[in-house]
Amino acid sequence: MKNKRKRHDSQFKARVALEALKGLKTVQQIAKEFGIHPGQVSDWKRLLSEQAGSVFEGGKSREVVDFDKEREGAPGSTALTTSPDFTGLPPSSSCSTTSSKVHDTL
Repeated sequence: MKNKRKRHDSQFKARVALEALKGLKTVQQIAKEFGIHPGQVSDWKRLLSEQAGSVFEGGKSREVVDFDKEREGAPGSTALTTSPDFTGLPPSSSCSTTSSKVHDTL
């Protein structure tokens, strides 16, 4: 009678693949520890390294585009185009006058 084929859940596969990617143990050590064939460890490691970028793709691309528009100061964005001036003085004299006022009060 044939043994029934083992089916491993995705959490188990991820744990094995992450252990392999760390590089602290050999593939044979990981296979023995988890009770699987060394070829399975290599396959899951390769799959994880190839598809790891897809983890961050779901629904995030729109946010990145909006952030880029804000950073560039696109029309309709909330990006600041100038720095706020709270002194109430003309831009050319704001630095020198403000610093002298501070020194006079000290």
